[in-house]
Amino acid sequence: LKQRGVKLAWVLDEGLAVTEGVMPGLKQPVALIGLAEKGSVSLELTAKAAPGHSSMPPGPGEGAIGRLAQALARLDKQPLPGGIQGAAAEMFASVAPELPFGQRLALSNLWLTQPLVERLLSKSAATNAMMRTTTAMTILNSGVKENVLPGVAKAVVNFRILPGDTIESVQAEVTRIVADDRIEVKPLGPGFNPSRLATSNSEAFRFVERTVREVFPDALVAPGLMLAASDARHFDGISEASFRFMPIRFNSEDLKRPHGTDERIGVDQLADMVRFYHRLLTQAAQ
Repeated sequence: LKQRGVKLAWVLDEGLAVTEGVMPGLKQPVALIGLAEKGSVSLELTAKAAPGHSSMPPGPGEGAIGRLAQALARLDKQPLPGGIQGAAAEMFASVAPELPFGQRLALSNLWLTQPLVERLLSKSAATNAMMRTTTAMTILNSGVKENVLPGVAKAVVNFRILPGDTIESVQAEVTRIVADDRIEVKPLGPGFNPSRLATSNSEAFRFVERTVREVFPDALVAPGLMLAASDARHFDGISEASFRFMPIRFNSEDLKRPHGTDERIGVDQLADMVRFYHRLLTQAAQ
């Protein structure tokens, strides 16, 4: 498409969904249309030490495993900085009027309450991930025999990068937190930076929003940030805007299904999907 000089008005890809009972205090379903998606990079942390016999272990933090464990503990205790900004800020602003009085008051006066609100939101995995680049320790490797001190210990930590951060800034922050020149920190593969941020104040967004309201009339529609990755980011160079939305309903139990056991959607949801895309394409053709 790029080679042919094609420019797209907008792109709609998989992404967020119509959530039910996921946001505390909100009784009605919320259809979240992603304005952007987070980037991703995996960093490999490597600690080296002299191998030897387990009968004569080194001092605390001097072995490869102990040295790496201390670095991982520091990362675990120090989340990367973040806050209510960008797509997450737009989402909270959109849903605030529908929340109970206390929550509505707090979200409507962030100039005063933002530190408190961010602390509360950081206690939930889903809302915490909307506010910061997340740290997820996924692979740990070291040792080959129970009585041999390993010479190398490695860990892989995956980061989902908030718009505004970059692969380079994440690596620099991790190196600062680890604070140990004996730990090598390097990217495992190329990774990718966050996508471009679309705007909810556009005709394209309002077009998708209108279609969502027609198919899911009981839902509140709000912009949001997609935490995982989609193919939409590849279209940033040829489209005016990219949105991420799936016309299906997700409750708190369904959130565990993607990449999990028994991943599926209900038969009735398939009908909603057909109605949504039929309506979207019909209106777009006009």
